[in-house]
Amino acid sequence: MASIHDVAKEAGVSIATVSKVINDYTDVSDKTRKKVKLAIELLRYQPNVVARALVTGRSWTVGVLINIPFTNPYVAELLEGIKTALENSGYDLMRLSTRLNDPKYSFVDHCQSRNLDGVVVFGVEYDNPNLEQLVQSEIPAMFVDTALMGKRAGYITTDNEKAVEIAVQHLYDLGHHRIAYISGVLGHVMSDSRYSGYKQRLEVLNIPYDPSYFELCDYSFDGGSLSMRKLLSLPVPPTGIVCTSDMAAFGAIHEIEEQGMSVPDDISVIGFDNTYYAQVFKPALTTINQNTHNIGIRAIENLIKMIEKSDTPPPILTEPSSLVIRQSTGIVREL
Repeated sequence: MASIHDVAKEAGVSIATVSKVINDYTDVSDKTRKKVKLAIELLRYQPNVVARALVTGRSWTVGVLINIPFTNPYVAELLEGIKTALENSGYDLMRLSTRLNDPKYSFVDHCQSRNLDGVVVFGVEYDNPNLEQLVQSEIPAMFVDTALMGKRAGYITTDNEKAVEIAVQHLYDLGHHRIAYISGVLGHVMSDSRYSGYKQRLEVLNIPYDPSYFELCDYSFDGGSLSMRKLLSLPVPPTGIVCTSDMAAFGAIHEIEEQGMSVPDDISVIGFDNTYYAQVFKPALTTINQNTHNIGIRAIENLIKMIEKSDTPPPILTEPSSLVIRQSTGIVREL
């Protein structure tokens, strides 16, 4: 295995110069930098991570805290985007397990004990005190779908409000006037924005808001199924449903079929996420595409910018969304 001494000899420079190139010091000429990098590539030299950390004060590791089940397809696609962004970055990824409901626990202390350079956070309750502690800390952080800002913390989210407005409009254009909404738990920016989009589009379309057409769930298959069961038990059930996630939509469709009806002939259903399963589910799911893979990429890219340049302003990023029309929506047929 090649050593830093071998690289220095091959490039005809000092060990100190090789170290400067490895650690991205600016006081090295482009010509010398190219010679050193060529030698590193030729000899397949792998820098000692521990030594590199001592020089730079960085661990070259970022953490990810995702507080919802990894079985959720959204999580899989988000992690794939994170993985893509990290592949050629020089950073490794650590999945963080925490005790967020333990009053004695400190997420910031947890990150510092792991010597993390930064962290991506998704799915944690907005009012969890650990998030406020993180926002106030010096640890670079990117929140996904949680609108929290700090001196070194930014966030990325989908245009949630507009996305749900588009979904409601699609159902209306198909002749639906009895449009229900299966929401995530309110009190979070993401859920509240989507709910706001639902109510605003109803108002634009002159459809009176009916609270009986609103159900809460936890984004899961079972949650969507239970919410749909309640909606179907109404004296006048809805003909169109907008769901807060693809998983909830799958559960809703399952419940509709369990009760002897079909989608979209009897009821139209729209999901949110456009996960891989949306296109292979039967019927293929009409859903909001929120570019989850790209959200993961942009979260990491901007986190690394904050890590490597401490004066980088924390970003506020919005990923555009669009409606992908498939087989789960159709022209209204009154129940």
